[in-house]
Amino acid sequence: MNIQNEHFETMAEWFKALSDPTRLRILHSLLSGERSVSDIADEAGASASAVSHQLAYLRSIRLVKNRRNGRSVYYALDDEHVLALFEQALEHANHE
Repeated sequence: MNIQNEHFETMAEWFKALSDPTRLRILHSLLSGERSVSDIADEAGASASAVSHQLAYLRSIRLVKNRRNGRSVYYALDDEHVLALFEQALEHANHE
């Protein structure tokens, strides 16, 4: 398997993102589909400004994407790979 250094950098950035409980709660909130910042904040138990800041970071590393509808912005997992990554980590955490 030939892995480029840039892939290691990208993977390290994803694992860094997944090491934060607030970011994990945000991703968990998005498992059921697209949500607004206020809905995510309510579910994650964090302020809207903190969630917005974390979403910007998650978006910059392509774990989430956004869609604008008028003045509202909605977020979702970037693709099925993010869902699989989250589910694999959760499955491993539950494994005894």
